[in-house]
Amino acid sequence: MTLTVFLGSLTLLMALGMPIAFALLLTGVVLMIHIDFFDAQLVAQNLLSGADNFPLMAVPFFILAGELMNAGGISKRIINLAVGFVGHIKGGLGYVTIAASVLLASLSGSAIADTAALATLLIPMMRDHGYAVPRSAGLIASGGIIAPIIPPSMPFIIFGVTTNTSISNLFLAGIVPGVLMGGALIAVWYMLARKMDVTPQPKAGWGERRRALVDGVWALMLPVIILGGLRGGIFTPTEAAVVAAVYSLFVALFIYREVKLRDLRRLLVDAARTTSTVMFLCAGALVSSYMVTLADLPAMVTDFLGPLMQDPRVLMAAIMLLLLAVGTVMDLTPTILVMGPVLMPLAVKAGIDPTYFGVMFVLVGTLGLIHPPVCTVLNVVCGVAKISLESATKGIWPFLLTYILLIALFIVFPGIITVPLHWFR
Repeated sequence: MTLTVFLGSLTLLMALGMPIAFALLLTGVVLMIHIDFFDAQLVAQNLLSGADNFPLMAVPFFILAGELMNAGGISKRIINLAVGFVGHIKGGLGYVTIAASVLLASLSGSAIADTAALATLLIPMMRDHGYAVPRSAGLIASGGIIAPIIPPSMPFIIFGVTTNTSISNLFLAGIVPGVLMGGALIAVWYMLARKMDVTPQPKAGWGERRRALVDGVWALMLPVIILGGLRGGIFTPTEAAVVAAVYSLFVALFIYREVKLRDLRRLLVDAARTTSTVMFLCAGALVSSYMVTLADLPAMVTDFLGPLMQDPRVLMAAIMLLLLAVGTVMDLTPTILVMGPVLMPLAVKAGIDPTYFGVMFVLVGTLGLIHPPVCTVLNVVCGVAKISLESATKGIWPFLLTYILLIALFIVFPGIITVPLHWFR
């Protein structure tokens, strides 16, 4: 009955159009009333504690870093670098998209920010060279969701805080799956590009490539600094976010000089607005999460999935299917905040590595960003490309299917994620 009250309240409030942060907060209050444990002071305390968390300080700094990268020309130089090296081959702008997606993912950790930058610069180029816009939109959106997997990743930070999982381990464990996502897109695009009648980019000379590389070296240094610092124990993920923001500010102001001092107020306000949305989500979710724990909902879910506990792979497959279904109605951050505290104890009890589970959780959750009806990232591309969601959905299905097959591979062979983690660590 308690599980029904929790899911029913949350679903009803979301169906009424209530913002997810308020829906999570009120769902926690409904659970309190249901188990006869209502305490307004407890609601207020958990609401404050949800945002008063040191690891979550990484979120505003990574958001600010992303704003500075896009405004300061860092994202543009990454794309120019990719164009210089692979733009001339058949279907080259598709390979540019994939390469730039992987590189940008190692800079900002935000799927929406990366996708917006890629779409703004690449959609007009791909349209002018004869690429089918729906297919191009599908590829850009699919590349954009690599950002939550390759560090630095804001969803990993939120998952780590919500489930008490090591954020550094999540960062390091995301490297190989993120690179494999890029490799899978390359394989699919290669098969699609053979049938395309498109105009290739002019082949860049070595002098032009050298200039693009020199121009982009400041952008390429950021992931080296962040991963090197984390791997060497020089700074924590939260401190890495500060380093990323300061470095991006320095490069944007003094190296590329595309951001002026008068622009900083606008960038800070934009970053603050995005941060406030994420932090209030976390605050509201802690009220709900606290009551989920108090009402012992994880034990109820464990009893429900009890027959699958003996085989971790079967259990993982069932949980991933559940998350795919949840992703059709809920964005990634709310999915982490709602389902993470419920499912993590179940995974740990079944003997599943928490870091592996966290990477898989976020990976499957990102698919909801590109498949209807929520599909936040796909909607961003549709807005830039000025095409309908229906057209973009037809263009994205080969890439979405490829990601599902890759997830199945990770379920069957979890060592693909866990073994490299031990190497990096």
